[in-house]
Order: sequence, then C-alpha cells, then structure tokens
Amino acid sequence: MSRLQVVSGKGGTGKTTVAAALALALATEGKRALLVEVEGRQGIAQLFETQALPYEERKIAVAPGGGEVYALAIDPELALLDYLQMFYKLGGAGRALKKLGAIDFATTIAPGLRDVLLTGKACEAVRRKDKRGRFAYDYVVMDAPPTGRITRFLNVNDEVAGLAKIGPIHNQAQAVMRVLKSPETAVHLVTLLEEMPVQETADGIAELRAARLPVGRTIVNMVRPAILDEADLELTREAPRTAIAKSLSAAGLGGARRGGVAERLVEPLLTQADEYAERYALEREQRAVLQGLELPMHELPLLAEGMDLAGLYELAKELRQQGIS
Repeated sequence: MSRLQVVSGKGGTGKTTVAAALALALATEGKRALLVEVEGRQGIAQLFETQALPYEERKIAVAPGGGEVYALAIDPELALLDYLQMFYKLGGAGRALKKLGAIDFATTIAPGLRDVLLTGKACEAVRRKDKRGRFAYDYVVMDAPPTGRITRFLNVNDEVAGLAKIGPIHNQAQAVMRVLKSPETAVHLVTLLEEMPVQETADGIAELRAARLPVGRTIVNMVRPAILDEADLELTREAPRTAIAKSLSAAGLGGARRGGVAERLVEPLLTQADEYAERYALEREQRAVLQGLELPMHELPLLAEGMDLAGLYELAKELRQQGIS
C-alpha cells in the first residue's frame, strides 16, 4: 500500500467516513496512521466523537491490535505562517501579518498557494522521520476535496506556475509533486451505486490519469443488502397471485379465505418487488460501469443503525477483510 492515501468522492457519498475507516484499517496491528482534513468541516472530529481538531496532530483512536490513529485539521493560514517561518524566519512578524489580515488575503487571491500549503503539510508528514530514522507515520490518509476539484487540488505544480517560476514557493510545489506523482501516493474515489456518482467517478479517474496522478481504488459505499436474486425476481413476475396469497397464508400472514389479509398483502408486496427489481437492475448496471474502469473495487455496506463510532470500526474491519492493509 502507498503511504499517502488520498480519498475523494462526490458530495454525499461518505468520503470522510471512508477516509476515517481506511485510517483505522491501515493502523491495525500496531501501525500508526495520520488522518488529515483539509476542508475545515471538522467531519473527522464528529465521526470519532471528539472535540474539534486543532492545528496539531492529536491521537483520536486506537485500532485493533494496538495501532494508533492521529488526526490533523490543516488551517491554510496557520500553514502559511509555518511556511513563512520555515523559509523566511519571520517569527513575530508573521503573527503581525496575520493580525493585519495579510495571510487571509494571500491565500484568497492565490488559491494555488493555498493548495500547496494544504498538500504540502500532508506530504511533510509522509516524509517525516524520527530520531532513529523511522517514518513518523506508516500511513497518511487525506480526506480530500470532492471529485470535481480533486485533480486541480493535487496538481499544485500547475496551480503555482503563474505565481512563482523560481524560489521557495516553486521549490515547495516541486517537492510536493514528487510525492503526489510517485508510487508513495494513491488516490481513491468513493461512490454510490447510482448514475451521477458513478459518472463523476469515471470522469474523475480520467482527469487524474490525464494529469498522471496515481489512481488507487474505487470504493462503493452504502451498499444495500441483496434481498432477492434474479431467480427470486423472476418468480415474483410469473407466480400466480392466488399462489402467493396461499404462501402468505401458510406462513401465518392472514387466513386463506377470499378477500382476507393474505390476499390483500399480495399487491403491495408485488409493488415492492417491482421497485426492488428496478433498483437491482440499476445497481447491477452501475457496478458493471465501475468494473469497466479496471481498478480494484471494494464495497462497504449501508449500516442500518446509522453511522457512529462502532460503525466506523465495522467498516474498517470490512476493508481489512477485503484486502486493504
């Protein structure tokens, strides 16, 4: 597995949930994973039922087998202060610039610079080593912007080309791109088995490939359990209604008399079966589209009880069982 795992997806597909579950899965068996948030929504804190994340790395969970998950919410303004201190040793002058609003002004008029700062902080965590020469984190998982913006967000070298041809900003962008376009990085796209998310996933993969960014896997989230298979659906279309009523009666759902409960249940049940058949056909069609993208594909179940911390661990276990480690 690549050490930098970038997770994107159309809004509403649950990409933050998948990123969090992936970090837990990768941290299993004594590993250390850093989960990075770049959009300022504090979605990670909500999932792990903890306080809002500060601009510092904080341990938020223990994975099965004793691994640890740390989290970081990157603030572009504070990241720029770090950058100015690193390259220009501004110290208190940097803090004065922040008070004057210069930091916010710089990141607003130069969005390419903002992306360099966000991706650069994650890449720094990937490269960082401790005093014994070991990587500080085995994996860094980034909860990235949605699919429609992911290629531009990651392709920071092009974004800053108009800002700086030489100097520290240019060098920083080059260093970031060396990580993002290397085997150290994999960009995963989260989708649902629905037409719009699948199409956006296909478009996103094409854009990433055109930019020579490393595409990893597709992860289908919130997959509903299969209730009826093709043979069952064919049976609902062909079986006489009287036979269905008798079967319902035999199962204890109302008496067998004409006009009884069992007979009245037939039409509503067949209507539900038709609706399920329509959804079943759509999901099968969209799954085939995803398989045609020729990427490893994983499926995560829709949790009937909703998403909470226990559900997050359940999804992490599912990812481990499907070979993400």
